[in-house]
Amino acid sequence: MKYQIPKGTFDILPYGADEPWKLSALWQYVEQIVRQTAIDYGYREIRTPMYERSELFDRGVGETSDIVMKEMFTFEDKGGRLISLRPEGTSSVMRAFVENNLAQLGPVHKFFYIAPMFRYERPQSGRYRQHHQFGVEALGVAGPAQDAEVIDLLCETYRRLGLQNLTVELNSVGDLESRQSFRDALQAFLRPYFNELSEDSQSRFEKNPLRILDSKDPKDRDILKQAPSILHSLSEKALEHFNELKRLLDSCRIPYRVNDRIVRGLDYYNKTVFEVTANVLGAQNALGGGGRYDGLIATFGGPDLPGVGFGTGIERILQTMIAQSVPLPKEPAPLVYWLPLGDEARRTCFTLATECRHRKIFAEIDLQAKKIQTGLQNATRLNAQICVIVGSEELAKGTAQIKHLESRRQEEIPLDQLIDYFVAINQKQAERI
Repeated sequence: MKYQIPKGTFDILPYGADEPWKLSALWQYVEQIVRQTAIDYGYREIRTPMYERSELFDRGVGETSDIVMKEMFTFEDKGGRLISLRPEGTSSVMRAFVENNLAQLGPVHKFFYIAPMFRYERPQSGRYRQHHQFGVEALGVAGPAQDAEVIDLLCETYRRLGLQNLTVELNSVGDLESRQSFRDALQAFLRPYFNELSEDSQSRFEKNPLRILDSKDPKDRDILKQAPSILHSLSEKALEHFNELKRLLDSCRIPYRVNDRIVRGLDYYNKTVFEVTANVLGAQNALGGGGRYDGLIATFGGPDLPGVGFGTGIERILQTMIAQSVPLPKEPAPLVYWLPLGDEARRTCFTLATECRHRKIFAEIDLQAKKIQTGLQNATRLNAQICVIVGSEELAKGTAQIKHLESRRQEEIPLDQLIDYFVAINQKQAERI
């Protein structure tokens, strides 16, 4: 083929997808669930551009993060400005919050988004150069109850989607005082091993040694097994925040595991950080995660408001649903499939099919029908419930032949009664749902 999809991307199709999680009906279902869950928790949708000035992410994500150093899609526009495709959602939300003066509209602000993100990385299972993320940002509350709400929202989203056997991993990276104390302890521990560290970890040693804890290099991870725990460096204030968060999660019956090696891959986190993992995703087992980022808004020129949020990949949610054999919703199917035979019948059926649609009845019409058997096969392929056959004989009598495709029951109904007949069936099915 002359034109092919770019590497690290994929099509979401209405049918014919090479993997079931790439079907658009399933995406629509997941997006409906996550959107409604966020709304139930009081979050409101925000949509930002898919590209921003590059310095926004340099400032927001951190110059030592892998995203900024290795993974951004960056280009120069015709005005000579450096532009980057959005690699994560938080920085764009913070920019929109400050630029639109939303702080003036209340003390607490809760946002959610469902949007594509872009990272230039080696495509592999569960990781794509364009991926889609559901995320939330809660601004204005410094206490651990806001952290607990965000974690509960993420867990409830997964629960409503039918996911099971997930693990909430929890840590605190402390406040500024805690991190400075831990930074000194970690550097002292790693200094004798400096020459054995990976190139990435050596470059982080002075700039941001905590990021070494996030290294995926096997040799780094082996060295880090004996590294000091950041939990031993927490200030009294940071420790109380962490302990209260755990108490709140316990009260909500949200199981978790403390993992003092979680730091997350972005430089703006402080105090709470967390991840939710699934054992069916292989090496890339993080389903979603996030943390607290107090002080981030101020770096964008906004008010010094506290904040906490998370992001979860839609692709990984879908892949986990498939791997765990979660019952999937049925693909939408027509209630009525109109099968007109001849020009006059086509005009009549087109008018009636249009009326069905105006009455919120899922109706399809075969605009080039020639044979009844072929039409019935098409109706069956679409999982239609009823096939309406109208030919010259039916027009002469003012009736239509009705075939109930599952029961194979047939009946003849006057044309002028058809719409009311289908409306009644549609209402009964809606009431059962």
